Amino acid sequence: MEPKKNEKAIIAAGCFWSKEEAYRSQKGVISTRVGYTGGDFPNPTYEDVCSDKTGHAEAVEITFDPTIVSYDELLDLFWNIHDPTTPNRQGPDVGSQYRTAIFYMNDEQKNMAVKSREKMEQSGKFRRPIVTEITKASEFWEAEEYHQQYILKKKKRPFLINH
Repeated sequence: MEPKKNEKAIIAAGCFWSKEEAYRSQKGVISTRVGYTGGDFPNPTYEDVCSDKTGHAEAVEITFDPTIVSYDELLDLFWNIHDPTTPNRQGPDVGSQYRTAIFYMNDEQKNMAVKSREKMEQSGKFRRPIVTEITKASEFWEAEEYHQQYILKKKKRPFLINH
């Protein structure tokens, strides 16, 4: 039997700095990078995405070893580091680039994401309806270097929402 290869996951949950840090520090995560996805504007810059006219979300691409951490475990973390009930907003950040979304890589990830969202909806954890999009992954545009591992570089404490 051939060993499982590393896999990728892409999530969007508001400002990508703290979300990247939450995933980067997880056992089984090989690497992370922040960027933009889900829009229709080629090779966007941070300024382009902040205009709220590109359709892109600030997102984190996670490369992980599925023999150490499962996609389901990454989804569990996703639900605990942001508010999935606020459309186009996380905390003080407002705009479609801050939307809550799971960008799936294949049908297996899509099915797992849908089941995970249903489980959260039925859990009663959130008072308002969950508005998280589940969308097929499109091109991921890496953000500028100064955004990569920003929290680690600045040694700042990340802003995480835990419900």
